[in-house]
Amino acid sequence: MFETIKNKKVLITGANGGIGSAISELFAKHGALVGLHYYQDKKRALELRRKITSFGGQAEILKKTDLTKSASRHNLIREFIQKFGRIDVLVNNAGGVYGAKEFLSLDEKSWEKTFTLNTATPFFLAREAFRYMKKQGGGRIINISSVSAKYGGSATTLHYGAAKVALETVSKGLARLGAPHNILVNTVRGGIVDTPFHRKIHRSKADIKRRVKLTPLGRIGKPSDIARMVLFLAAEGGDYITGEIFTVAGGD
Repeated sequence: MFETIKNKKVLITGANGGIGSAISELFAKHGALVGLHYYQDKKRALELRRKITSFGGQAEILKKTDLTKSASRHNLIREFIQKFGRIDVLVNNAGGVYGAKEFLSLDEKSWEKTFTLNTATPFFLAREAFRYMKKQGGGRIINISSVSAKYGGSATTLHYGAAKVALETVSKGLARLGAPHNILVNTVRGGIVDTPFHRKIHRSKADIKRRVKLTPLGRIGKPSDIARMVLFLAAEGGDYITGEIFTVAGGD
């Protein structure tokens, strides 16, 4: 089922994060040529590349890129094409929350930056990739969302939940536009996953434990849980799937 991944040129944003690293490693293990985007912590990006090459995988670290900047988004796709010659799969994994505060204290700048990173950035990257995919006869775009879209976020992440809802809407629109060109666009909606994300938004271990108890399967998700769904959609199993949202959240 995953043989079609071999030699595919795959761009993964936020590749040095918890979920991004798992996606990058899994694609590389199946023979993809992986472009690793990062914005912070080049050391982690280098460690990821070393890990991938240690098991015979192929990966290139792209220039440090702030995806909230318009010119940077354009340059990222162009740099990837220059290095790899084409783009077969774009995984819009980069995301995050600015200003994780109780909603009555949420400022407009945090709202705008959160929407830029989680909605505008994936859209404009997808649009740039779309131009190349259209010329080459097709491709896959996979956007990473969150169960925050289902619940509207928490009291401190309402803007994040709203941004992910918008991303899912963008995905559906792109899927309709891409279908005539064999550009398949899907969304993976992750549940609570064991990554540094929770520490960044100041969630305590007790907060996470309470949240996990609400999950029917009774455990926190692993980055590999998300990565396997992304791989499936990029490979032969996803050949007749577009415009869908796949929730990987332990029944949540």
